[in-house]
Amino acid sequence: MSVLPSAEPERVLARVHSHARAMVLPSLFLLAVCAGLGYIGGRLPEAWQNLAVLGLAALLVVVGWLVPLVRWLARTVTITSRRAVLRSGVVVRTRQEVLHSRIYEVTVRKSAMQSLVGSGDVLLGVGAGRPVVLRDIPSPDLVADALHELMDATRPTGDVNRFG
Repeated sequence: MSVLPSAEPERVLARVHSHARAMVLPSLFLLAVCAGLGYIGGRLPEAWQNLAVLGLAALLVVVGWLVPLVRWLARTVTITSRRAVLRSGVVVRTRQEVLHSRIYEVTVRKSAMQSLVGSGDVLLGVGAGRPVVLRDIPSPDLVADALHELMDATRPTGDVNRFG
């Protein structure tokens, strides 16, 4: 396989997860389960009942906190000097790449809650109908500005009308 030589190697500029507020409710659930286990655990008359409560608490922690944590960690956006790479999924992995030269529009969309916590969605217009969406990214304005600069850097330079 031959690779065309390029002027500059591709560099990773940023690696971003969605905003950490996605873990607020699971973390509150974890605290509630731990508090409930601390209150009930060891108070039941039979040893098997105490073990059942401990097993139930462990199951609730796995389902209510560990699964959302793994899902949150598995969803990343990597911005390199040439492209944006979106990865998601735990069991079924999805990878989507968008070259900066293919992006013609970058839009930032923020809901009221996202504005309060400093996050937002960055929409990348690539001309294929629906835009590529970077969901719930921290500091979306900074990401959009960086993508604008990278888009400008990948555009061909020189006169627009070379034959005139």
